Amino acid sequence: MNKKKAILLLVLATLVVLYFALDLGRFLSLDYLKQSQAAFERLYAAKPLLVIGTYFVIYVATTALSFPGAVILTLAGGAIFGLGWGTLIVSFASSLGATLAFLAARFVLRDSIEARFGQRLAEFNRGVKREGAFYLFTLRLVPLVPFFVINLAMGLTQMKAATFYWVSQLGMLAGTVVYVNAGTQLARLDSLQGILSPALLGSFVLLGLFPLLARQVTELLKRRQVYARWKHLKPARFDRNLIVIGGGAGGLVAAYIGVAVKARVTLVEAHKMGGDCLNYGCVPSKALIKSARLAHQMQHGAQYGLADTAPVFSFKAVMQRIHAVIAAIEPHDSVARYTELGVEVLQGYAKIVNPWTVEITLKPSGSGPHAAPQVQRLTTRAIVIAAGARPFVPPLPGIEEVGFVTSDTLWDAFAQLDAVPKRLVVLGGGPIGCELAQSFQRLGAQVTQIEMAPRLLLREDADVSALAQQSLQADGVRVLTGHQALRCEKSMEAKTLIVEHEGQEIRIEFDALLCAVGRVARLSGYGLEELGIETGRTVQTNAYLETIYPNIFAAGDVAGPYQFTHVAAHQAWYAAVNALFGIFKKFKADYTVIPWATFIDPEVARVGLNEQEAKEKNIAYEVTKYDMGELDRAIADSQAHGFVKVLTVPGKDKILGVTIVGPQAGDLLAEYVLAMKHGLGLNKILGTIHTYPTLSEANKYAAGAWKRTHQPERLLAWVARYHQWRRG
Repeated sequence: MNKKKAILLLVLATLVVLYFALDLGRFLSLDYLKQSQAAFERLYAAKPLLVIGTYFVIYVATTALSFPGAVILTLAGGAIFGLGWGTLIVSFASSLGATLAFLAARFVLRDSIEARFGQRLAEFNRGVKREGAFYLFTLRLVPLVPFFVINLAMGLTQMKAATFYWVSQLGMLAGTVVYVNAGTQLARLDSLQGILSPALLGSFVLLGLFPLLARQVTELLKRRQVYARWKHLKPARFDRNLIVIGGGAGGLVAAYIGVAVKARVTLVEAHKMGGDCLNYGCVPSKALIKSARLAHQMQHGAQYGLADTAPVFSFKAVMQRIHAVIAAIEPHDSVARYTELGVEVLQGYAKIVNPWTVEITLKPSGSGPHAAPQVQRLTTRAIVIAAGARPFVPPLPGIEEVGFVTSDTLWDAFAQLDAVPKRLVVLGGGPIGCELAQSFQRLGAQVTQIEMAPRLLLREDADVSALAQQSLQADGVRVLTGHQALRCEKSMEAKTLIVEHEGQEIRIEFDALLCAVGRVARLSGYGLEELGIETGRTVQTNAYLETIYPNIFAAGDVAGPYQFTHVAAHQAWYAAVNALFGIFKKFKADYTVIPWATFIDPEVARVGLNEQEAKEKNIAYEVTKYDMGELDRAIADSQAHGFVKVLTVPGKDKILGVTIVGPQAGDLLAEYVLAMKHGLGLNKILGTIHTYPTLSEANKYAAGAWKRTHQPERLLAWVARYHQWRRG
């Protein structure tokens, strides 16, 4: 605790002690006020400014220090100053005192509270930022809620002091008038309970509920306004309960949930069922990584007591295996399977023409040049947009002339090659760029990886980035961080990429160029613009994944904020359930525990906070790190590299986040995902039996490392004495 906080706490403690030691509360009683009313009125008549000033200071101090007696002081204001002046003086004094209490709580307590409950408060603060003024106003209208509690609680949030002040002054006005008016009738009051009769209390409660009811009415009016220009198109009956646009991870899950609860569902896919993950992303890239890893192990057979062997293979055969893997998994996401489940699957392009109608341009069934596409219109109660994302191609001058592939197109483009490209340039140092750069290097390409940022995997901690870069460079990848691509040039002899580094231009010749600099949501062509649905990088949705139209939802890459297959499936549950049952109950999408992995060697996996995010969010944490080099199974597998890094609440075993770098890190992370989701700490992991010898023991040993740094030293000292006594 800093010096200023200590001084303020000392002053506050001293004032509290004096209040009770001098029994100042006796002056804040109804009997004392009634006995002294005449004297106060005479003094006010003689010296009005002095009385007003003194009263104002006492009132501010009482409310700022949260002393009991504010009600008595308010009655005194009515008794001495009358209804008009009394209301004015009390209104400003109470608001100022409340704001001082708010600021004191913020200064003294907020940092420590945020350090301890930072993650929980983050979502709360986002809610306060959006609607805090509204809820504060509602609370101020209901005197059943102690105002000093509101003052202190709001001080722990990120609400602006100015907002707190004016909302408090406005919200407390009704109650202030009631109490000041009661003070003008002081002689008739026998007790404080007489002020608030059951009828008056009921009126206050209704007054507090009024903003909530008004908000519901406002939301209803907003909906009516949004739908106003379409209301004449709303059908009396609907063809479908749900139409899902996109047959990727999000769309498939949404459609599955719909038919599982017996809704009539149509799924529209323009290209390939399974979406990006099956056809261009997760599945083919992992198949490639497996082949590349095996080739690497053959080249380093000596690590396993074998001879180093140069793998002999056909690159075309490697690519054929990748397509065979896709074909093997394809039935899981096929038209036939989903049709069998009860989903109507239409192959074509969907466009939302009004909030309840989707126009589907079906792909021609014939192959002739004159086969005209058919157009079908379906009405529906709800729509889920799950159109996915596409690779972003940077607007480099000359890039079209030299030619390029993306993480989507390389699988077909490279399948035609007899050999791996001799010189491959990979643009991008994120997860996709790193995975593909390492894999193609291991299969014989000379890979140059270009990243504009100062390090690879920029979202991870610096030690993770360093280990990843070391691994890629050990495989032979030429990693150029801090290099910005400027343009491409093509001549009869060569294709060249020009990059800039520290003011100097560098020329890099290549045979193939792979763009892996990120992905952008597919937002055009679905009618969003015509409907007025806001889009930026993604479709704008609320916490329930609703667009401005409460019956149109978005899930997956088009909704953000994460571009992961498992998050798309996660969001699809919320979108589908809210779409079908939202009139009864709606669920906010939960992003509190989101895992992800980068499948380089060694793998990088994370859930929750890492160190750089904790620092950015000013969340206090402790770090426990376990070296995979100490793990028996990792040593036996000649994979003794990497670490498990766990962030916990200081002094507690509560897990804030975990980063694992090492073999099968993505699989090892699952235990921590489960623990964080269900509030289990490191002590629970430590107390769980893990099979020996397995990589999963790394999680237990990381928990053990935390435990060793949090031993009850004083208790152990007494235990040592006990054992010494037992020895005689």
